[in-house]
Amino acid sequence: MTDFLLAPWELPFMQRAFAVAAVVGLVCGVVGVFVVLRGMAFIGDAVAHSAFPGVALAYALEGNLLLGGAAAGITTAVLIAFVSQNRRLKEDTVIGVFFAFAFGLGIVLVSTRDSWTTDLSSFLFGQVLAVGPEDVWTVAGLGAVLVSVVLLLRRELVAVTLDRETARAAGLPVLGLDLLLHTVVTTTIVMSLEAVGNILVLALLITPAATARMLTDRLGVMTLLASGIGCGGTLGGLYASYAYDLAAGGSIVVVLTGLFALTWCLAPKHGLLARARRRAVPTGRPSPEPAG
Repeated sequence: MTDFLLAPWELPFMQRAFAVAAVVGLVCGVVGVFVVLRGMAFIGDAVAHSAFPGVALAYALEGNLLLGGAAAGITTAVLIAFVSQNRRLKEDTVIGVFFAFAFGLGIVLVSTRDSWTTDLSSFLFGQVLAVGPEDVWTVAGLGAVLVSVVLLLRRELVAVTLDRETARAAGLPVLGLDLLLHTVVTTTIVMSLEAVGNILVLALLITPAATARMLTDRLGVMTLLASGIGCGGTLGGLYASYAYDLAAGGSIVVVLTGLFALTWCLAPKHGLLARARRRAVPTGRPSPEPAG
């Protein structure tokens, strides 16, 4: 068992992969709490796919793929935040419009190229085992900034999440906070692309927070649990990938989903078994006497 745990750490590329995966898992756990509480899972998917045309354009111009994806994703997120201020349209409707447009634009851009390369496919499916030393420091620095912003403004973000109209009446800059949250979510998603890729990144953002939501009703505890689950799940997925020669991104998502399934069944208060026990225990109230 000791050899299994220590062997991957002897390889420099695995050391870098573990470092990036741990930071990404932690950051996604913290940011994902607000995404889950606000019911923004759809925007996570939309932003992940809206980064695609930026990546395709950067690929066509031989530029930096992640920078292209970040620019496209943030632009889409800002447009969603502005357009959804019109209360005639629900936020998920606006997200659907921009999500479909962005992904369609990406497909059009990709169709202009004769072939795909490893760089573009790694954006779609992730390539955490190929990160370099500079990537580790970039992800660590960016992750620290994102977590600091979310924790510093957590009260305001929660207020907007729970009741936008009350928050607006209290003088909070609702639009500004919406833009901030959308930008943080977008940056987190783009930062996570190397770990699990565009197709699976939503699971990394949502699953740890959803798992923590089953375990507690307190925001602070939920944030700590989500970050721990995200970090532990990504490391566990990398170990599984190393041991059985599996795709790293897919292994991470499978491990995180397995943790969610266990929690859904075994959570002490909100789990499936706990609910079944409560239904099975008699209430102790006497049965009413039959009429007549």
